[in-house]
Amino acid sequence: MDEIQKIVEGVLKGEKRSIARAITLIENNHPDAAKIISQLYPFTGKAYVIGVTGPAGSGKSTLIQKMVQELRRMGKTVGIVAVDPTSPFTGGAFLGDRIRMQALSLDEGVFIRSMASRESVGGLAKATKDAVRILDASGKDYVIVETIGAGQLEIDVVKVAHTIVVVLAPGLGDEIQAIKAGLMEIGDIFVINKADRENADKAVIDLLSAFELNAEKKWKPPVVKTVALTGEGVNELLNEIERHRKFLESGVFEDKRRKLVEAELTEAISRKVAETLVLKLKSEGEFQKLVEQIMERKKDPYTIAEELVKRKIEGKEA
Repeated sequence: MDEIQKIVEGVLKGEKRSIARAITLIENNHPDAAKIISQLYPFTGKAYVIGVTGPAGSGKSTLIQKMVQELRRMGKTVGIVAVDPTSPFTGGAFLGDRIRMQALSLDEGVFIRSMASRESVGGLAKATKDAVRILDASGKDYVIVETIGAGQLEIDVVKVAHTIVVVLAPGLGDEIQAIKAGLMEIGDIFVINKADRENADKAVIDLLSAFELNAEKKWKPPVVKTVALTGEGVNELLNEIERHRKFLESGVFEDKRRKLVEAELTEAISRKVAETLVLKLKSEGEFQKLVEQIMERKKDPYTIAEELVKRKIEGKEA
């Protein structure tokens, strides 16, 4: 049995070491990464994926810790992918292993992975979707994806999660920032964390008022008040997540799943075509010539891209 087969079998058995190894290979874009995902894919689609996003300082990590503890009390297994800001010097994650969650990592029913966002648009590491898939195939009941809260770009989390939880804190103007940044559009559930602070009720009212502008939506996002440090409101949040899950399963889920799959297929084709085309251009010695044309302002990148599509893909002369 080769090494990749051993890793795949280990993942399917839920072995932490194999899960960690598989995610590392995916993250490093190893040549066998696609083979791992291909072999695991038939065993995916069972885990429920929760995206947790929102501005820095809103207490997402602490809230997730309390959510996981409660899910474990219910006998559920959980995988966590925490996408961190990237260190410009090491390429690693600033927040490392999430000190607050370290106690959870000793639990056999919990797997935590911190991933650096690197240059990925939207704060999601390029490998996040595949990491979620690996955790799904390993038998986890829930997979929680925590993103760095980079504002408008956070809409990328929609591509991996079934339910999006937007976490805000009162008194920092975050609730208004969320409305402006577009988080309003992606949030299925809104949480006002640190609800023991002054202005928590005002933050709730502001959000509920904003929802009135989107009254035509079939799902009306609830606003839950929590105090993550004490665990207050966590059960209510999990109940709302379950309510949203049932809403999706009533027929909306299949539509959302189709959109997720369509977006993923489009992205996969785009990436593969681009990689193949660039490698071909480099092997033919044409790539650097095109770079020179752009540097000399003879052509722009968009015109060149259009010409390449016509010539290399459509088989037409530009």
